[in-house]
Amino acid sequence: METPCAKRPFRVSVEGNIGAGKSTLIEYFNSFSGIETYREPIEWWRNVNGNNLLELMYSNIHQWLKVFQTYVQLTRLKVQTSKPTRPDTTVQIFERSVQNNRFCFVELAHKSGFLSDPDYAVLDQWYQWIHNNINISLDLIVYLRSSPDVVYERIKARGRPEEKGISLDYLKDLHQSHEEWLIRSSTNTIPVLVMDANQTLEEVHEQLRDKQDLILGCKQREARN
Repeated sequence: METPCAKRPFRVSVEGNIGAGKSTLIEYFNSFSGIETYREPIEWWRNVNGNNLLELMYSNIHQWLKVFQTYVQLTRLKVQTSKPTRPDTTVQIFERSVQNNRFCFVELAHKSGFLSDPDYAVLDQWYQWIHNNINISLDLIVYLRSSPDVVYERIKARGRPEEKGISLDYLKDLHQSHEEWLIRSSTNTIPVLVMDANQTLEEVHEQLRDKQDLILGCKQREARN
């Protein structure tokens, strides 16, 4: 498929709960020319000098969450500042973002008591330094809005070993964290496109076809031209 319009990279982050279908959206745009997609760097988290940090975090969140969030912020920064590998790239689509880590996962961990006040302050100050000194700006956030009950069943069905201990209560808390950041927050200045992620794969694809130009930044470029 050809990507219409676009003369500069347009940066999009795909956000949503665990099991909301972020990988499905990424896969949909893999066949488009001029687009580079970036998966969540899970394999990096599974092998930190031979240690599965993701598994350790899920097995003992109190002990490992601070280290995990520190490493996640680093790896997301590496991904989000990646330069396009092709000269014709007009759109970069990321599976989650540095902003997500700070305003969703870190915020939830602190509110839930898994991050102490000093740990939270360190992660916040690190994020603020990144924000002020490195270009991590996004042009659009696509929020795959889903019911915690729906994603809970999807997680059980896909059977990732590290996710066996994820509870429905945690998914409900994470859903609320996304809602507070992307729907109710007055501080988020990034445009947000909300999509219904409770639907079937074909229905999601229909939404993507309908919103394709917006997701790829075409309407924004037309407005500037």
